[in-house]
Amino acid sequence: MGWLSKYLRDPTPPAPPPTEGATLSPELFKKIKAIQVRTQRLVTDVFAGEYESAFKGRGMEFEEVREYAPGDDIRHIDWNVTARTGKPHVKVHREERELTVMLLVDVSSSGQFGSVQKLKNEVAAEVAAVLAYTAIKSHDRVGLIIFSDRIERFIPPKKGRAHVWRVIREILAFKPARRATSLEGALQYLAKVVRRRAVVFVISDFLDQGFADRLKVAAKRHDLTAVTVTDPREVSLPRLGILELEDAESGELLLVDTLDRNIAKGYEVLAADARTERTALFRSADVGELPIRTDEAYIDTMVRFFRAREHKGVP
Repeated sequence: MGWLSKYLRDPTPPAPPPTEGATLSPELFKKIKAIQVRTQRLVTDVFAGEYESAFKGRGMEFEEVREYAPGDDIRHIDWNVTARTGKPHVKVHREERELTVMLLVDVSSSGQFGSVQKLKNEVAAEVAAVLAYTAIKSHDRVGLIIFSDRIERFIPPKKGRAHVWRVIREILAFKPARRATSLEGALQYLAKVVRRRAVVFVISDFLDQGFADRLKVAAKRHDLTAVTVTDPREVSLPRLGILELEDAESGELLLVDTLDRNIAKGYEVLAADARTERTALFRSADVGELPIRTDEAYIDTMVRFFRAREHKGVP
């Protein structure tokens, strides 16, 4: 149902103040600590070297525009300046050894769903924790934007393990004020608060519409990866008879006979079409896609993604 929904958007709201002093329940504290310990071990044992090979040394900061010289890479030609001056000019960049990594995490109500061991938002929090720890271990800065159909929280990029703890805690403990999603609003806010080029991971189920143009704009400025979190029940329906399904974000209710083969097949086709359309959008926007499923080991998927990225030589 989610990919059929259209949600109201308020793309430029002010970010609410942080709640660092909020008290955590013992259960939530235990869960956050477990994620922290597990992800720290994964980064040390499995992810060592993968992140740096894929990203470190690839961050480039604009320095100047100068006239083209023999041997310059033609991909760096500044066509606007070339047209204005009548002579070919190239953009010159210098390497940034310290990267800024931004995590955009969707906390809309559709994340409160899970048909296996973990909810989508729990998996999203773990993936974000792995990315944050990996960046911190490589001496990079990590920032966080939590969003629904408005900006729920913004944490500026910083370094340090204590900062990663806060990132994990904010994602897991946060109670959004709204149910729906606005990827467009989140990407627009990113453009306002992060001016320089950054490595950006958008962690969401991407059950939203109308964000294509803003995604393409963001991908031109930043090194952007879409981390798509999917539950198996969003791919196919279980054969359980008549079920009442509710869209977590819109509240729309629908009775579905899951034993009806036509309905089950139609559901699968709609879901497959939505995934195909989404992947086509990412490719056209030059956005990397990291598909995460709640019923699969996400760390293996992440390692494969980073290795494939390194081999492709993504700039």
